[in-house]
Amino acid sequence: MDWQIITDSSCDLKELAGDVPFDTVPFVIRVDDTDYTDTMDMDVEPLVDAMEKSTVSRTSCPSPEAWYKAFMRADKTVALTISAQLSGSYNSAQTAREMILERHPGKQIVIVDSLSTGPKLVMMAQQAAALIQQRLSAEKIGEALRQMAGSVHTLFTLCSFRNLVNNGRVSRLAGFLAGKLNIRVIGAGSPEGIIEVREKIRGDSKTLRVMTDIMAKEGFSGTMVAVSHCLNEKLAETFRSMILERWPGTPIQVLPTRGLDSYYAERGGLIVSY
Repeated sequence: MDWQIITDSSCDLKELAGDVPFDTVPFVIRVDDTDYTDTMDMDVEPLVDAMEKSTVSRTSCPSPEAWYKAFMRADKTVALTISAQLSGSYNSAQTAREMILERHPGKQIVIVDSLSTGPKLVMMAQQAAALIQQRLSAEKIGEALRQMAGSVHTLFTLCSFRNLVNNGRVSRLAGFLAGKLNIRVIGAGSPEGIIEVREKIRGDSKTLRVMTDIMAKEGFSGTMVAVSHCLNEKLAETFRSMILERWPGTPIQVLPTRGLDSYYAERGGLIVSY
């Protein structure tokens, strides 16, 4: 096998069009005493149901061994990970790469920190496939994807920040506002890959309008958008319609969140990359 694309399961993509093989290495989400392995066929709703009944949960990133097994399946690999500021997945992948190159120095492994999660990895995996089809070198592919990681924006709006708060990703104040006052919080991924709280708004419609305003202020002009939703396709489709009304012809993908992004987005959450 020549090239392959591997992501961790923070990527909400389940299949990739074209001829380049695509696969993911899973996170594991533990709720009470039950482990949910974030495979492509995992049913998200039982996980979300269990989280809502529990006060004890955590996630485990893919191990170096998991990345090692994935890397061994091809001579050349593009690997994409969730932000290194949010998880140890990137470091695990780097460790696996070093182990493989010691034993198989002819392999080529490009690892890129997405500086984000979810729909941004979807867009980056699709771009990686396009770059491979152009027969670019591993070095050029890595350069292009790192540039993309620095230029694609991510916004999200959540009804609950409980798991983000419990895992130290946002402040307890933001979690209180979202959870106790029926306020939606809009957050964003910083250029460094850290979560930042932007706005605190009551009401879905107003929240989506503010998100399109933020997109406009950041220079969005109708290029590609990917939207991931946690059991909230209706809101995702409403947002798609609002984007198309403002920027007709925009190519927009809407995808359900996989396990890890469902864990952090929680029921009703949206994550948007553009």
